[in-house]
Amino acid sequence: MNVKAPLRSLLLALLVVLTGCMSKPVVDAPAKTDKTPITTTTPALPVNVKSVAPADTALDETAAPMPATPPPPEPPRQPPPAMQRAAMSKNMAMGAYGAAPMLVMLPPMQPMPGDINTENYTHRDTNPVQLVAEQPVSTFSIDVDTGSYTNVRRMLSAGQLPPADAVRAEEFINYFDYGYTPPADRAQPFSVTTELAPAPWNAKRQLLLVGIQGYRVPKMEIPASNLVFLIDTSGSMAEPDKLPLLQASLKQLVRELRPQDRVAIVTYAGHAGVALPSTAGDRHATIDAAIDGLGANGSTNGGAGIELAYAQAEQGFIKGGVNRVILATDGDFNVGTVSQEALKTTIEDHRKSGVALTTLGFGEGNYNDAMAVMLADVGNGSHHYIDSLQEGRRVLVDEMSATLLTIAKDVKIQIEFNPAQVQEYRLIGYEKRMLKREDFNNDKVDAGEIGAGANVTAIYEITPKGSNAARIDPLRYGERSSSARGGNELAFLRLRYKLPGQSDSKLIEQSIATQVEAQASERLRYAAAVAAFADALRGGKYLDGYGYAQIAKLAGGARGSDADGYRAGFIQLVKLAGGLATQGHDNAGNTASR
Repeated sequence: MNVKAPLRSLLLALLVVLTGCMSKPVVDAPAKTDKTPITTTTPALPVNVKSVAPADTALDETAAPMPATPPPPEPPRQPPPAMQRAAMSKNMAMGAYGAAPMLVMLPPMQPMPGDINTENYTHRDTNPVQLVAEQPVSTFSIDVDTGSYTNVRRMLSAGQLPPADAVRAEEFINYFDYGYTPPADRAQPFSVTTELAPAPWNAKRQLLLVGIQGYRVPKMEIPASNLVFLIDTSGSMAEPDKLPLLQASLKQLVRELRPQDRVAIVTYAGHAGVALPSTAGDRHATIDAAIDGLGANGSTNGGAGIELAYAQAEQGFIKGGVNRVILATDGDFNVGTVSQEALKTTIEDHRKSGVALTTLGFGEGNYNDAMAVMLADVGNGSHHYIDSLQEGRRVLVDEMSATLLTIAKDVKIQIEFNPAQVQEYRLIGYEKRMLKREDFNNDKVDAGEIGAGANVTAIYEITPKGSNAARIDPLRYGERSSSARGGNELAFLRLRYKLPGQSDSKLIEQSIATQVEAQASERLRYAAAVAAFADALRGGKYLDGYGYAQIAKLAGGARGSDADGYRAGFIQLVKLAGGLATQGHDNAGNTASR
């Protein structure tokens, strides 16, 4: 019997089967157990066939012809970051137990949108030292913003030093209450306090403190409020420190609302909408439900949102009451009206009708500080940054009257220094509020507002006449002798302000005596520590080597009453900054000292 022919046929059949298996495309099969190795495949080009047929079956004659030049293969798709991290972790774990790691070919990890920091801050040079013989008059507008301090607090708590442009000294100083005596009556909306004492970083210079305290209004005496919350609900607001924190903060306010108050909620993402029409303040459950129903998705059409919010505010306008739009956002307006000039014009127009604008900032990564500050300044409001629920309650509940109720507007300060007593001066902070000398008497020039119970502090560092601590050499051909006019006056202080609803300003004038305290008061020492901290974070150019450890010690010795722990928290921030700062260099790249 001849067995070679059957054997030859069997071998040929096996060869055909093997060849056919090798020619078929690899198809992923679902894993049966977690031990099945991961296989990555590149999908084959689609072919239009009637059915899976044997190798000798012809292709469908109606199939589209193949192009002369095949299209380039699709680039490998980027797996989600979570899958990439999981694969990497599994490889490392197998290597740790002695198993051969799986070689999974993944494309390089690409940065996600949230990984790119696009925070935006306006650059302003620190106020320079001025020679009194050349520039005896300093003019600026008051500022009650506090957003810079809490935003920097967020950065330091996260282990990073802030960019210099994020630090605004006046907002650090004005975050704290210095216990100024309020005015005796409301005929004049605020009192003025001054103090002069040696500078802690150089006893050859002096610090002049000017403090303004607005009269206080109990919460229940605040006029009826018409509030419109304009809330950014774009996709980036989904993070815990953004929309969820905002919702929790708003709920702190709801319990404080009264029957005479009105609340509306306008949202904006890809388009603007009304989440809550104007509602009586005592309908707490309805307001809470609207807050709970907010969700984040889409892009950021802030321009349309502002228009709709002002429309709601005008519909619910309360004559003689508080009418205010409160904008809460984490970032920029990336669709719709995005021109700053167009936004400024819109807000200025509505401001004239009696509706103010306050801004609340949230989150990190894409936070547009420059935009939020600009909108608040133009809208006769204030800017605050919310970094915690405690801060949300502070702004919306504890300081509600100061945040919402304006008692004086367009408040300007002008100080004329006596050249017989003062050689040099520099104003600490207020770079974004500087005014021209002629602006002081021009009631058409917009300036800052002060709310009920708010206090505003300005600090000048001055060099007395004849001190060898002067930073600027006197002019060779300048005036050789100063007039004795003014006697014992250090400076002359002027303040202008308008009462709400009035267009003509009122003037306050008083002289400041050359009466130097042997030791600064507790309030001035603490304010000096806060001012020095802001200066140190910006490079410490004017601190004469006074470092973070000395600043913390100065603040600790002047901590005083601190029921809410804000001052203790400040001292801890100074220590954190000292630990983060590079020895011998500050975050701005300048030589510094701890």
